[in-house]
Amino acid sequence: MLAQSTFFNNTISAEAVQIQNCIAGCRKSQKELYDTYAAKMFVICLRYTKEQMDAEDVLQDGFIKVFKNLDKYRGDGSFEGWLRRIFVNTAIEHIRKNKNFTNDISDNIENTVKDKYSNALDNLFEKDIYNITSNLSDGYKTVFNMYAIEGYSHKEIAEQLGITESTSKSQFSRAKAILRNLIQNIGSSVSEKNVSTSVC
Repeated sequence: MLAQSTFFNNTISAEAVQIQNCIAGCRKSQKELYDTYAAKMFVICLRYTKEQMDAEDVLQDGFIKVFKNLDKYRGDGSFEGWLRRIFVNTAIEHIRKNKNFTNDISDNIENTVKDKYSNALDNLFEKDIYNITSNLSDGYKTVFNMYAIEGYSHKEIAEQLGITESTSKSQFSRAKAILRNLIQNIGSSVSEKNVSTSVC
């Protein structure tokens, strides 16, 4: 008989039942879980990769890991948060395996940029963040996404990426400086366009 975790014993919810059925091998429940979360997880995959095909590969690999490890979810935190961690980790593995990732993240330069532009970045919509961060190199983009969007600490990022904590901090600061310039350029372009269209 399938072992029942504390989570399943104490929580009677549609989500708990669905997860339990997935663990038991119910194809219908597995498809329902996939359909529920695929779009959200694909956004995460796309955020870390530059090509849709790569994001699709990460999505597929991520769900394979999800179904392999569902029995390890014990209800500590939200289920969606647990899923996000798996897909972020899968995306990082994909980047490190298929890209020259280590060239983007180096201990050689530790210059930091003052964090005075956070408000502009924090107020961006997710689609705007994706569009802008797609211009960053894999290294900058990965550190920025992990810290600013996924909520990893610099210590966790350092452990995940095999870099120092100070390198993670400096990469994040430099990523924000690059994004600041991109945002300013976009703003200038929009202003110029508005001026040109308003002149008779």
